[in-house]
Amino acid sequence: MSERAVAWLRELGAQDVAHPGGTLLAHLERVRELLASWGARPALQRAGLCHAFYGTDGFPTALLPLARRAELAEVIGDEAEEIVYLYAACDRAASYPTLDRPQAAFRDRFTGGVHSPAVEARRDLAELSAANELDLARIDPAFREAWGGELLLLFGRLRGLLSEPARRECRAVLAETS
Repeated sequence: MSERAVAWLRELGAQDVAHPGGTLLAHLERVRELLASWGARPALQRAGLCHAFYGTDGFPTALLPLARRAELAEVIGDEAEEIVYLYAACDRAASYPTLDRPQAAFRDRFTGGVHSPAVEARRDLAELSAANELDLARIDPAFREAWGGELLLLFGRLRGLLSEPARRECRAVLAETS
């Protein structure tokens, strides 16, 4: 499935989209590899590879419109596509402050709706968020300097949702900025 996803990313031009550390495709592949190194299940790894398909709150360039969600699900599976949607839909300013709570108030930036995702979905969102931000912090010293302290606080608050390897990586990459 990952090979099909990479081929589709290439067809959609992800290798030509500028992104910190090179190209969007390079970033997406690094995020998938980081999740794999943490022992993430295959669906979360595929979501990491495709997390920017619909754009994100921090990176508005979309490779596909939301109307084509079924096509992405066909390539990476329904579970992985649901994680991609959750990540893309996350209004970070509204959602991150309560993400660690059982009654998290997740705001969907596409619909404006607010709901409380199940703990498994919140874990996936936290893990994918950490992998994404840590890749940027590793690759871009200016990003790490500007955002490292804030990210360390965020992922410290979300530590109960993160795997132990993700928590260790957060400390290793971000602790030098605090």
